[in-house]
Amino acid sequence: MKKLSLKNDYVATLLFAAVVLLAPIWLIPFGASYPDLLQKFAIFGIFALGYNLLFGATGYLSFGHAAFLGIGSYTAVWCFKLFTMNILPAIILSTLVAGVFALFIGFICLRRSGIYFSILTLAFAQMAYSLAYSVLTPITNGETGLQLTMQDPRYVDAMAGVVVEAGLPSKNFFGLSVNGYSGFYICAVVLILAFFVSLKIFRSPFGLKLAAIKSNQVRMRYTGFNTKPYLLSVFVISGMFAGLAGGLLAAIDPLAGAERMQWTASGEIVLMTILGGAGTLIGPLLGVVVIKYFENIFSAINESVLHGFFSFLPDAFENVVVAVTHLFVGEGWHLSLGLIFVLVVTFLPGGIMQALSLLNQRYKRRRSRATSATESETDSKGEQE
Repeated sequence: MKKLSLKNDYVATLLFAAVVLLAPIWLIPFGASYPDLLQKFAIFGIFALGYNLLFGATGYLSFGHAAFLGIGSYTAVWCFKLFTMNILPAIILSTLVAGVFALFIGFICLRRSGIYFSILTLAFAQMAYSLAYSVLTPITNGETGLQLTMQDPRYVDAMAGVVVEAGLPSKNFFGLSVNGYSGFYICAVVLILAFFVSLKIFRSPFGLKLAAIKSNQVRMRYTGFNTKPYLLSVFVISGMFAGLAGGLLAAIDPLAGAERMQWTASGEIVLMTILGGAGTLIGPLLGVVVIKYFENIFSAINESVLHGFFSFLPDAFENVVVAVTHLFVGEGWHLSLGLIFVLVVTFLPGGIMQALSLLNQRYKRRRSRATSATESETDSKGEQE
């Protein structure tokens, strides 16, 4: 059984890797195959995988995970400024530093559960956001945001003899540019590794204990089982995933601002996870794709595009259709997303993954009925003969 499970894990990871690496091809019909959007899919997919380890596996709803995303971004930019433009040290440091902060915040917040835990995480995130804007301005550069300059020392690059002829040096991964499709594939490889780690955690004894905590933590405590070390461990792991995502965000765009730590950013990852299906491996990733697609594609649709799309209609009817449709796209894309979220939560509390599961069950039922009908016809013909 263990060998079979291990084999299934690798098969699932390979299938996931194929889908991710071929995304620039199969997303062409949807107009979402350009590098910037693909990078966002991959980076926020990592963020969602980490958040799902906490919320999906244990049921602990955090409203402050954007703090770790911002900490990861600030750490990565400082690594670029002080050490090297190679993104590997920046990504590693952003993950570790976010993990340290997650250990401190989790140790305090996990003293409570339910809504009190959620409020505590929100309070810490807002404190981090306010500190980044005011008290910590020498470190974060306040509302302007932390960015690279020509005067940055970059000691490691200087010792290595890296020469920059003009302008700011470009970020790289051992000479490979992190811009364009090469940057997406770097993010994609990290996403695949994050997916594999998340898969192993869910299917490990540690993951089973997290599922038991979600199911009935009180009963586990009555049996003498101490749940706090497991909750703190998964909180730190989740924070490290967020820090990793923040480091990658800074790698593709070396500007770290406090807006990445705002409560709306934390709310966005909650929406992604619930919309796709909390507690499932693929669900949060589907939520990321839906929300980021709406944010980048639907928001770009203006009235002229709509007039071109509905040009086959009579003029009077075309103007009415365009006026109504424009409420849900362009600047009103949040309205479309809100309606989808309301419908999903109302009729499909399990998210998109529940809808796919229902479709799969319906398909299997129809197939079994067709098979039964075919077999009955065959038996009746045999009896007649």
